[in-house]
Amino acid sequence: MSLASHLAELQRKHGEIERELDEAMTHPSTDDLEIVSLKRRKLALKDQMEKLRGEPTRH
Repeated sequence: MSLASHLAELQRKHGEIERELDEAMTHPSTDDLEIVSLKRRKLALKDQMEKLRGEPTRH
């Protein structure tokens, strides 16, 4: 998988989690632990994207 396609996949997953998080936060019955879990997953994906962007390109 190329770097660009890997980044695109991570961005897609990040967006999905962001939508799940927004939806979960609008429902008062959502468990706080679920919200925390979604936030952690979202942050982990963001960290992965930043790490990949900081790597030198391979030839």
